[in-house]
Amino acid sequence: MKNAEQVTFGGSGLDRAAHLRSDADKLTAAASDPNAKCLLLWRGKVLVTGEALDQLGFVPMTHVLVTNGPGGIVETPIFLGLGEKGAPFFAADISDWTAHGHDLSALGAFVDRSEQQHPELPDGYVFAELRRIMTRLPTRDAELAATAKAVIGWHETHRFCARCGVASDLSQAGWQRSCPSCSGQHFPRTDPVVIMLITHGDSVLMGRSPGWPDKMFSLLAGFVEPGETLEAAVRREVMEEAGVPVGAVSYLSSQPWPFPASLMFGCAGEALSRDIVIDPVEIEEAMWVSKTEMMQAFAGEHPQILPARKGAIAHFLLQNWLADTLA
Repeated sequence: MKNAEQVTFGGSGLDRAAHLRSDADKLTAAASDPNAKCLLLWRGKVLVTGEALDQLGFVPMTHVLVTNGPGGIVETPIFLGLGEKGAPFFAADISDWTAHGHDLSALGAFVDRSEQQHPELPDGYVFAELRRIMTRLPTRDAELAATAKAVIGWHETHRFCARCGVASDLSQAGWQRSCPSCSGQHFPRTDPVVIMLITHGDSVLMGRSPGWPDKMFSLLAGFVEPGETLEAAVRREVMEEAGVPVGAVSYLSSQPWPFPASLMFGCAGEALSRDIVIDPVEIEEAMWVSKTEMMQAFAGEHPQILPARKGAIAHFLLQNWLADTLA
């Protein structure tokens, strides 16, 4: 796809400056740079600001929540990279803050519209669920948010050495965990997932998982297994979930998906049959949807179908399918 990297979370070209991660002196200098910015996260939510919550709410590295905050998943800020003019970007987690007086009932829900404001932050700076505001963010902000959320989320679930079980230490500016006992080295994990635009004639195969909002459908997707190619994963997942055999498979586009840390491989596949036999353990329903029906769904006029979430690669692929811009 010529416009592949226009997908949400892709295409900003962030300079990750990996050579600085092991240089303590240069990292200290970067953190002391007056132009350095830090993105705060709280319980998986990112700090945003703006009238429409359409930009990340960076704070200086000298802010009290960075230098002496309540703590969180990682003990020191993580180095994210350098901006166009060399300004360093960092991320810090303050999940230990107890948001007294805030509505926390929606935390972790499929749809979380709640916002939390820390008393040490300016008016208009709030923590918001990234899924909710991801399509509003500029390209660079979106990549920084996805990176910070995925890496901090990895630290939350990988505090102990996978080889010997001893508590590991953060190293390489947050991009590694090192075991003080067996010298094991562990790196942020990204799980490969295939998501499939399976077509038969002028129709596309859509499905829905249990627990999704009423009428919401998306493309079928699944994790790539060890020893498996992307093409084989596409055919296996579609057969497992919908009982539809798939012939030719081609790659379209990818998307880092920080919920918690996947890399979505968007693929196109040609169905060899229209017969559907779903696995009720995998999905709740599947159907063939024509281009005309999908256009109605995107316009909000279809009585039975809501399209995939805006910002997700499924929505992006379907948009390009409707516009005949997949090539």
